[in-house]
Amino acid sequence: MMAYDYFVASRYRNKQAVLDLVSRIRARGKSAYCFFESDEAQFGVVTPDEDPEAIMQKFESLIGWRDDPKVIAIFEADMKALRDSAAIILLLPAGKSAHIEAGVGYGLGKKLILIGEQHETESLYLIFSEAYASVEEFVASMSDN
Repeated sequence: MMAYDYFVASRYRNKQAVLDLVSRIRARGKSAYCFFESDEAQFGVVTPDEDPEAIMQKFESLIGWRDDPKVIAIFEADMKALRDSAAIILLLPAGKSAHIEAGVGYGLGKKLILIGEQHETESLYLIFSEAYASVEEFVASMSDN
């Protein structure tokens, strides 16, 4: 049995939309991994109430990040959650890391779900077995069991 029904991947700058989606998933009786809730999410360099843009600017400017224990902890927590999730949701707009997470999910044989408007042709988005234009459309499609 998987620890999570869904792993939600998106941009850190998309914090409010991610938290809203996770709340709506849980309201339907499903479990979801949310990187904002993990102990590693705050990167050890920010305060929880700080603006997501400011948080990312700090994180993206870390020097020696490849050997930084905080960055390694984030990586390990996210990889474990990916392995422990039945499905991966990519919530647009999504950054580089979220797209890599979707690729990892594909490689692990996970069900992949895309939520958001994709305006350009992107052949690799064919890895997603389901696509929804909005969170509302996705939530409406969820079964209650």
